[in-house]
Amino acid sequence: MIKKSYEKEQEILWMYPKNDPVFLKKIIDEFNIHPVTAQILISRGFNSLEDIHDHLYAKLPNLYDPYLFKDMDKAVERIIHAIKNKEGILIYGDNDVDGMTATALLSEFLAYINADVFYFIPNANMQRKNVMKEVLKYALKKRCSLIITVDCGITSADEIEYAIKNKVDVIVTDHHEPISKIPNCIATLNPKLLNNTYPNRDITGVGVAFKLAHAITDYLIKKKQINKSKIDLKLYLDLVALGTIADMGVLLGENRIFIRYGIEQLKKTQRIGLLKLFHICEISKNDLTPIDIAAKVAPRLNSLGRIADPSKGVKLLLVRDEQTASSLAEELDLYNIKRQKIERLASEDIDIYIKKNPKILENKAIVLCSNKWHPGIIPIITARIAKQYNRPTMLIAIERNIGKGSLRTIPEFPILSVLKKKEDLIINFGGHDYAAGLTILEENIPKLKKFFISYANRVLKDRDVISKLYLDAAINFKDLTFDFMESVKLLEPFGTENPPPILYCDAYQSWKPKIVGKIHLKFYLVQNDRSLEGIGFGMGYRRHLLIKKDVKLKIAFIPQINTFLNKSSIQLQIKDFKVF
Repeated sequence: MIKKSYEKEQEILWMYPKNDPVFLKKIIDEFNIHPVTAQILISRGFNSLEDIHDHLYAKLPNLYDPYLFKDMDKAVERIIHAIKNKEGILIYGDNDVDGMTATALLSEFLAYINADVFYFIPNANMQRKNVMKEVLKYALKKRCSLIITVDCGITSADEIEYAIKNKVDVIVTDHHEPISKIPNCIATLNPKLLNNTYPNRDITGVGVAFKLAHAITDYLIKKKQINKSKIDLKLYLDLVALGTIADMGVLLGENRIFIRYGIEQLKKTQRIGLLKLFHICEISKNDLTPIDIAAKVAPRLNSLGRIADPSKGVKLLLVRDEQTASSLAEELDLYNIKRQKIERLASEDIDIYIKKNPKILENKAIVLCSNKWHPGIIPIITARIAKQYNRPTMLIAIERNIGKGSLRTIPEFPILSVLKKKEDLIINFGGHDYAAGLTILEENIPKLKKFFISYANRVLKDRDVISKLYLDAAINFKDLTFDFMESVKLLEPFGTENPPPILYCDAYQSWKPKIVGKIHLKFYLVQNDRSLEGIGFGMGYRRHLLIKKDVKLKIAFIPQINTFLNKSSIQLQIKDFKVF
């Protein structure tokens, strides 16, 4: 039997879709789409024809007015003032892909409208409390009297106060959840502020940066300081798409418009650094998908923020020289390989520990810490452990008596409110309700661990920590046609909160499955007179359940078009199965 060292046969609860035959008929009649596609929309929570129309057909003109952001007018006025008076402007960005793309976007845009602009991104080893001192030092060196934060700043009230005392103005643009103290600065652009008036709460850091560029453009056109034809904001949507996908931004509403048009912009991008990176990733830009960005491009850029110098990511996005672009892309690839090795060692360490200490899983939260882990790779592993065991998870890497932690969670357990209950134990923290980071003194880790686990045990039910598979619609093999697959394309682009639909049905094995690629399971399935092949990634360890021919199964799957030797066929990506 094939079984990963950490693999354990776990129950997966199938969550069946709700039925609404009356609304289903309305959707089919209104949009002339396949009944299964209509059911998927109902399963995804759409309850009006207007919302469905906006989801399927929203275009660039449907983007929200950037001036719906509270303080946007103040931000624009201060930036215009800086440009007119030849003040230096420093863009200070977070060290992930969202921060890199936001930094590149504003740096390129402001330079284009004749601003004297510089950028600064801290590396992963820089102590959080010292970052603003380094930022300010760099700003003063470059004679910058205005700092614009991108994808960061909302939890840095004290640090920003330090900059203001040194007579440097600050504009904060961020999308992370505020904590108790809001920065006192020129303007704060954040959709998660209390009393915020911007409709898209899920916009990412690069999305907020784009909105600032949009607002400045509108101002300059209105004041007739620039010709409308001189600025094409669509050219920046490649960066918006890249950052939004990498940051797992929700692909609904306005973000969906960003990604739809941003992917098209990426397909024709002239950014030589990105083109070189696509080549190294073995991606054809003509067939680019959000999955390519998330699985291949983003990890290479993120490797810089994890273990190296993230400013090189911004340089790659802005570089115009082909030789430099090639060198940077190759360097990113090498750092990614190094990051993977470091991550693999830490992952194996954690998996072995959980296997040797199974009582950990008797609790409804997982908290682990070590001085052997590299803090830069902890977020990746935390996400994997939280998903694998369907529990709120906190991993803390300790260096020189300081713990750098990463948290990921489940929908039933938002984490920022939990951390706020123990602010006295934490140096600082920030992020989202479902993904956060923190810094903590090593001596306070046991207290936080005890509280976090006991609180999860108290508020979560047994059902909450059972892994769930959300099904979108039932379907028969006869309906799995190329026309149906074309209908499903209406729901693209797929990503966070808008994943590829998972369908389900009953089928028989026409032959027992075989192991492929050492750990995957290839299925041979039949329903009535139709035969289809399926692939269950990582399911090789479950083959012992299927050693007989003609076993009746209930299967959950994502249908895909598989092309081999110029011949296309429909294949099923099996997500789970149950034996009758």
